[in-house]
Order: sequence, then C-alpha cells, then structure tokens
Amino acid sequence: MKNLKVLILGSDANAYYMARCTYEAYHIKAHLIGKNPLAFTKYSNILTIEYQENLWEEKSFVQILNDYAKKYEKDKILTISTNETYSIFLARNKEKLEKNLYFPKQEESILETLTNKEKFYKTYKNSNLEFPETFYFDIEKNTLFPTMDYPIILKPANVVEYNHLNFKGKHKIYKIKTEEELKKVIGTIKDAGYKDRLILQEYIEGDDSYLFDSVLYIDRKGKCKVISFAEIGIQERSKTMVGNAAALINGLNLYDGNVLKIKEDMIKFMEKLGMNGFFEFDLKYNQKSKTFKVLEINARQGRSSYYLTPLGANLVETLVEDLILLHDLPKKDLTNTCLLSFVPKRIIKKYVKNNDFKKKALLMWKKRVSPMECKKDKNLKRYLMIKKRLWHYSKEYENSYWEE
Repeated sequence: MKNLKVLILGSDANAYYMARCTYEAYHIKAHLIGKNPLAFTKYSNILTIEYQENLWEEKSFVQILNDYAKKYEKDKILTISTNETYSIFLARNKEKLEKNLYFPKQEESILETLTNKEKFYKTYKNSNLEFPETFYFDIEKNTLFPTMDYPIILKPANVVEYNHLNFKGKHKIYKIKTEEELKKVIGTIKDAGYKDRLILQEYIEGDDSYLFDSVLYIDRKGKCKVISFAEIGIQERSKTMVGNAAALINGLNLYDGNVLKIKEDMIKFMEKLGMNGFFEFDLKYNQKSKTFKVLEINARQGRSSYYLTPLGANLVETLVEDLILLHDLPKKDLTNTCLLSFVPKRIIKKYVKNNDFKKKALLMWKKRVSPMECKKDKNLKRYLMIKKRLWHYSKEYENSYWEE
C-alpha cells in the first residue's frame, strides 16, 4: 500500500512483534516511539526507533504524536498502542490528534471499565461472562480483610497507576497464602505510593494448562471478525511477567461444548460493548463449575498474540484493511493448531505439568513460532541477546516465586 506508515507506541515484546507483523505484511519498517530502551527492540533491523522520556505525560504524548504526523502529513499512519497508558491517551485525545493518525476509535469511559479492574468486575458482574469471586480493598481506608479461603490472588485495580511505580518486591500478580502475608504485601504496595484499590480474588485451582488465551478483533462496525482460542501450557515465571503465556497452542479442544459456549459468549459480549480493535481475554477453566472464568480483558493485542499472524490473521494487516482501506473483513474463526513459545524446549520438557500439552508441544516443536525470533531480522547483537534470554529462562524457572 502506498503512503502507509506504521507507528508503534512502546519498545517491549508486544511492540517488536507488531513491527514484525508490519514487515511481514508490507515489507516496510515500522517506526517505534518508546519511553525507554528495551532489549526486545534495541538491536532490530526491521524497525526504526526513537525514545521520548516524557511519553507517559499526556500533554507531551499528544505533541510527540502530532509532530510525527505533521512530518509525514501526506501519509496515512496506522498508530498502534502496546499498553493501557497509551490506549487511554489515544481515546481521551482523539479529537486533538492529527487526522492522518489512524487507530481504533474507543470511548474513554468504556475503555476505563476494561483497564481498571475494579470497574471491570463491578460493571460487568451481571453480563453473560463469569468471573472469579472478587473483593475490593481500599488501601487508604480498609483495615479488615474479607473472609476468603487461601490462597488468594491479589492485583492492583488501577493498572495504569501501578505500572508507573517501581519498588523492590513488585509483582504483576501476587499469590497470597496467609493473612499475615497479605498484610505484609499490602504494606509494601502502600509504601511504594499506590493509592487506589486492590483486587482480592478467589484462586482457581489448576496448573497452567487450565489457563486460556483468546484474541478477538472487533471491526469499525462493531462486529467480531477474528477470534482465536489457545490453551496455555506454561506461563512466565519472573515477578513482573507472571500472567503472561510462555507457551500456548491454538486449536486444541475447540469442539468441546464449553469452548463453543465461551467463544459465543465472548463474541456476544464484545459486540454489545460496541468497541473497535483487538481485545485479549485471559481465562481459567474452573474444574468445579465446568465453566471458563474471565480473569481480565486487555483492550489491545496481548504479549503472545503474534500467533494470529501465522494462522492467517496478520494483526497489522487486519488493522490497515479495517481502519485505513475501509474494507469489509471476512470472518476468521482461527481453528488450526499453532504452537507459540517464548521459552526453549528444555523448559517445556521440565516444567509443563500437563502431559498431553507437553507431548503435543514437542511434536509441533519444529513448526513452532517464536514472536522474538524473526529470520529476516539479521543482527548479531540481537541474535546474541535472544540466545542470552533463552539461557536465562532456566534461572527464572528455578528461582520462581510462583507455585501452582
């Protein structure tokens, strides 16, 4: 496509594979604007990148994007968010941004019900989706804890505020075993400056293979045009990464009645919501109720969503076709099998607890996709960085704080 540019906001793994999608679809280099250098994108030859320290300041964010848009005023610029902060800034300032910046037009009020976990569970508690039992703790006022069976899950309600904090012992998600541990963790988070509410949530039993990932694309007319459904075999184990898939397989058990129902429920929920763009559902299967519980919905593609591309739904191409070319997209129910893995084979062999998943993953290993390993991205420093990262996974899993 002539006069197309792709602008990606961020410099993490999500940003890298979206740049990879760009290169694979159009053979052009996406331009990234990030806050800080990160290894995932630092040494890449399939993208260009600049760093703006004040990208997380809303007024500066608008100015930075508009400056880029004016520089290429004759081009149509697909603009891609890789985290909640940028998504909210885009939604809140869509009228202030230059008209040659194309991105999913989302309502800020609805977006906040997805990004703020307290608003999410409260707003949609009577929807057609099911959630784990959930309580809300005001870190400034509450001194009494609800009666819950331990272990429980603790996570911030306000993801945007929490992501802007850095402190020793920071976890993305906490698995709490006792009330004494709960008090200690809450004290640490409060001392770090977090002022919003915390989510205290029922822990659903089951190893990582009870976790599932589903990505939906809702077009500009509010219709679901892409849906995947993947079983996670193992999740990441570092403190800031637990909750992210390390290896998953799309297309398993798709004709199970429970799977068919949850897919229908997710489509119905998103189409009723009236939003536009990619949405990632994190789910866990509850063995007791025989239902899928929705843990959260990310109003963007997730860290592991690259697997849609080899299944025939290139994420960047989907956005371009819908938002810039204004094409009516065909509906794609992605049912073929595909193994995506961030981790090396030895991690699959040693740490995946579900033997069926392990066997299938090892059989599919030669045809796996790795979001960070692009054959066309030839750079010695990047190659060495990837090898170092794969080696480092052994330590992460050996020293993991997370227990299933």
